[in-house]
Amino acid sequence: MNTINALYEQDYFLWLEETYKLLENNRIEELDFLHLKEEILSLGNEQRRKVDSYLRQLLIHLLLYKYWKSEKEYCAKGWQNEIDNFRFELELLLKSKTLYNYFLQEIEEIYVKARRQAIKKSELPAHLFPESCPFSADDILDPEFLPD
Repeated sequence: MNTINALYEQDYFLWLEETYKLLENNRIEELDFLHLKEEILSLGNEQRRKVDSYLRQLLIHLLLYKYWKSEKEYCAKGWQNEIDNFRFELELLLKSKTLYNYFLQEIEEIYVKARRQAIKKSELPAHLFPESCPFSADDILDPEFLPD
């Protein structure tokens, strides 16, 4: 095991710095490929988890805004702020075409989780919330869109 491999277990941040220097100086033969491959996969998974999380939160707030009529008068402004924040975060991530395609593919699956959470939070009857996502991808991302 070379020094860079051992460094991964001892000081992760230093491992990152040293790995960057090795790449920058084209010293490929000294790289810790095992951990480097793991880290690259991990970064991709982290980005997808962020898309899932922001999308879920955005859908929850869109659902609450649309269906929780008794609370809308008091909470609408807060929900709008949350909707704007989650849209902003998603917009940053979705500059990646790959993550945008992932977003499109995951809307229905994430919607099921968001619906469940909106039902729990609002304590409204489940039948009020559609089984499949009532919002198009364009609606979800449109900064001007708020459901009626």
